[in-house]
Amino acid sequence: MVTFREDVTNLYQYAKRRSLSFYYSMVWACTRSMNQVDAFHYAIRDGKPVYLPERKPSFTDLRPSSGQFHIVTMDMLCDPGAFCMEAAQLSKAQTNFLDEEKESDDLVCFTCLPWIEMTAFTNARDLSAPGAVDNSVPCLAWGKFIEENGRKILGISVEVNHRLIDGIHIGAFAERLTACIQAL
Repeated sequence: MVTFREDVTNLYQYAKRRSLSFYYSMVWACTRSMNQVDAFHYAIRDGKPVYLPERKPSFTDLRPSSGQFHIVTMDMLCDPGAFCMEAAQLSKAQTNFLDEEKESDDLVCFTCLPWIEMTAFTNARDLSAPGAVDNSVPCLAWGKFIEENGRKILGISVEVNHRLIDGIHIGAFAERLTACIQAL
């Protein structure tokens, strides 16, 4: 698990100008950037690495006024606006906690704690469970962004299977994410 800080000012402004969810926009930017790093396309099946054509986002989403969340899984879309609209529609229409049929090893999982600044985050994993050592689904989390010199800075935690992904790959993801955000 590695946490790094990212300047998300451009993404925040982009989302607000277009009345898009910052959270969905961030999920889009991270998934897009992760899919640009070859090492993130691998999973471990039956103890062997396999190549995945694309990672798909699977993210927690809070139900309005309920305090309960559910997990939305969807295909990746090229356009951030279309992605955000589709994410909102899928989330609103979803009645169950999780769509089991969409669960697979080609996901990238997201969660967010926008109420607190986050400096690190790990997911609960039962490492004694069968196949746990082969779990190669990257998990990302972030918290509340902070203002620094007029910029919005966000701590992003990335949790990966170190058998497939090393620090250089997380660094490449962070570079792609910065470029993606700056290009908006």
